[in-house]
Order: sequence, then C-alpha cells, then structure tokens
Amino acid sequence: MAIISAFQADDRGSNPRTRSIMQKEKEQDLMQKVISLCKRRGFVFPASEIYGGFANSYTYGPYGVTLKNNIKKLWWKKFVEDREDIVGIDGPIILHPRVWEASGHIGGFNDALVDCKKCNKRFRADHLVEDATGKDMEGKLSEMKNILDEKVDCPNCKKRDWTDVRNFNLMFATKTNAVAGEEEQIAYLRPETAGAIFIEFKNVVDSTRVKIPFGIAQIGKAFRNEIVAGNFIFRLREFEQMEIEYFIKPDADWETLFEKWLSLQEEFAMELGAKKEKLRRLEHPREKLSHYSRKTVDIEFDYPFGGFKELFGLAHRGDFDLTQHAKFSGEKLEYLDPETNTKYTPHVLEPTFGLDRSILASLLSAYAEEEVNGEMRTVMKFPKKIAPVQVAVFPLLKNKPELVQKAREIFLELKKDFVCEFDDNGNVGKRYRRQDEIGTPYCVTLDFESLEDSSVTVRDRDSMKQERIKISELTEYFKKSLK
Repeated sequence: MAIISAFQADDRGSNPRTRSIMQKEKEQDLMQKVISLCKRRGFVFPASEIYGGFANSYTYGPYGVTLKNNIKKLWWKKFVEDREDIVGIDGPIILHPRVWEASGHIGGFNDALVDCKKCNKRFRADHLVEDATGKDMEGKLSEMKNILDEKVDCPNCKKRDWTDVRNFNLMFATKTNAVAGEEEQIAYLRPETAGAIFIEFKNVVDSTRVKIPFGIAQIGKAFRNEIVAGNFIFRLREFEQMEIEYFIKPDADWETLFEKWLSLQEEFAMELGAKKEKLRRLEHPREKLSHYSRKTVDIEFDYPFGGFKELFGLAHRGDFDLTQHAKFSGEKLEYLDPETNTKYTPHVLEPTFGLDRSILASLLSAYAEEEVNGEMRTVMKFPKKIAPVQVAVFPLLKNKPELVQKAREIFLELKKDFVCEFDDNGNVGKRYRRQDEIGTPYCVTLDFESLEDSSVTVRDRDSMKQERIKISELTEYFKKSLK
C-alpha cells in the first residue's frame, strides 16, 4: 500500500512488529489509562456489566454521549450547514432486502473465519496470517489454512489445531412480520449507511434544488456481525457512521475534488484534537481496490494498539451504486443536467467518517499527564468546541448559604448560553482535578471576596492561569474564549 501523506514522511512505527518493547508497553499503558478514565468519569462503560458484560458492546455515559453529540454537531455544521452543495437525510436502519442484493452485500460481504479446536475461540484468519507473515491473503482460504497449520499458534491457548477457514456473511439478519398466509420475510440491519443515500437519490433531486456537484449526508448506526478483537471502541458490531455521497459529472476533474476531500477529512481530524504527526494517508493498491473503485485512500490515525489504522476513508465509487439500484429496482436513477439538457448517471466520491473511532482518537489525543507542584494531574485537553462541559461553577464552601446561593445564580445564568456544571463537593483543588479529567475548559469559583467586589476567579484548564472577572462580564468573556 502506498503511503502518500503530507503529514508522515515514512511508515516507521506503523507496524507493531517494528516498535520497541518499551514503546509498546508505554502505548498499552496509555490505552489502559484512557479506558480507566472513561469508566471512572462517565465517558464510556462496558455494556451489560451487571450481567457479566457483553463482548465488544459499550454504553456512552453522561459525558461520553455529550462528547459524541458535540462531534456529530461539529461534523454536521462543517459538512452540511456551512455548505450550499450538501443536504442531509436520515434513512431507516432496516431497508428493503433487495437493496443489499443490488449492492452485493448478500453475496460478497464476508470475513474469513477460523476456530481453534482446542479452546473453541474464533478468529479472523486473515488477521492471524498477516500478523504472522506480514502478507495480505484476502480471499485465499486454502492458503490461509496452510499457513495457520504451519506457523500460527492460537493466541488464546497457544495450541495449534485449526478448523478449515470459511467465509462468514457479516450482516445481521432479522425477520419482518407477515400477514396471514404469507411467510416471514428475511431483512437485514444495514451494514453501512450509504444504501439509504443511494436509493433516495431521485427523491432528493426531485424535492430540492440541488445541482451537480452536490452531496447527500447522513449520520447513523450500522451493524456488522464480525469478529471483533477488542481495542475498546475502535471496532464494534454496532457502530455509527458519518457519511457523504458526493455526486459529480462522469467527466469531472475528480482528482482535484478527491484531494480537496482528503484535506477536509484531515482538517476535521485535527479539529477533534489529532496532531498532524499522528495522521497519514494510505492509498489502497490497485489490486486491492473494489471492482467499482477508481481510487481509495484511508486517513489513518496512530493508535496505541498496532500503530496506524483507519480513521476515515475516501473512495471514488464510479456509477456502480446508482446503476445497480436502477437495474434491480427498475427505476431510472439519472440526473437531468439543466445546462446541457442531457441525462447521465452521476459518479460518486464517498468520504466516510467513523464516529466511534473519531471519539477514540479525540480521547487519546486529549489525554495528558502533567506534574503540578510535585503532584501529577490528569487532564483531558479536548478542543473547546467539543468538550462535554464548557464551564464549571463552584462556591468556595458548600456550608455557606450565601456563597452557594450566589454561585447557583451565576450557574443558572451561564447555563442559558453554555454547557455548565455546578460542583460544590470537596475542596476546590479536588474539584479542579475532577473537571480536568472531564476536560472542562473553564472553572468559575465564587468566594467571600466575590460578595464584596462582584468578581469571580476564572481558571483556565490548560494553562491553569487564574484571573478575576466581573460577574456581569462572564457571558461575554466565555463567548469570546469558547468561540
């Protein structure tokens, strides 16, 4: 695969086998610290924990769901609201089964699976082979089986006794209700959000004033019944995508548009807090492209587990999707060009953003440990526009009614314009540390002096600098500081 990043000069460190033992231990330690903080501070919980947990299933807690919603809002504003050429939809999770026949998912959406006969654990065969040999053996089931038998021990029990490698369809099947005398119909939970966009192409064109080039955006859940190797929320069976299908003329200068979309994706990653050196582009080689793709590039992030892995993706899908759905549905999915009065099937550029991976990249990028007065503080340095809490308000002491009452008045006033939290539990130092771990950019402390001079102490999360601000000026102060 060709690395074409302007951010990363080479691929040193991208392969876990090339990283030093100390570096691996440091990165694994970071991952565990982030996972621990996520549970302790209410970002992400293991789902169904009171029942012993459920593999690779997570709940976004009070701060996690706010972070998630902030990222979605940031994406929607950047790619839909701030642009004139993109509109949004929200399609259903369960679509007509023929949608997935047309797209090829029913016949060809598979993983290569293998089981250990000794411990009955199931694995992705291609991943085991690639880890052992560095070779991508996608689709070569018998070759994968030979390599497993010759070279690969089970990661779980360390034995070597494998079943045959076989393909497993990744879609979750369900049944729809049937009326009396009819059989139940098999339906599927969507494995990607793009299907709904393509089948609504005609409705969007007919009901709006969009003109090519234009895009249709959607945020929503998708489901894949795949083997998941852990790594927290990096790979889930139930995940969320932020996706755009950008329709262009068949003879358009798509290479220039492709480059612009890649730059926008990198820009968005940095708005989440990712550093330039933690990003790179990875172009799929021609022999690995989907049969309909002219070009596919992943925007990768350097995760603590395994190095660089996909964060976002961009593909030129040609006219495959609209052509297939027109063929299977019998409906013409063409565009009438008002300038030339000709009809054609548009081509598509598809920028895809994984929401859960965006959240993980943001958490990893924000996490920091700093020594302050001989003690270590943990702080989540989220970009201010996605921080779950923007302003925390403290009374200096919780047992002084006059302080608590005035602090609550400030809290209720600021709450009109900002996401705020009121905290009077413990000493102020401990409250600062708690808000640091939540990632709150500003803390406001009301003390006895405040009752005399109508000023409060505002403390900055990153610099820890404190300054006195008039209570009457707080709203404008934060509007400027949080912009």
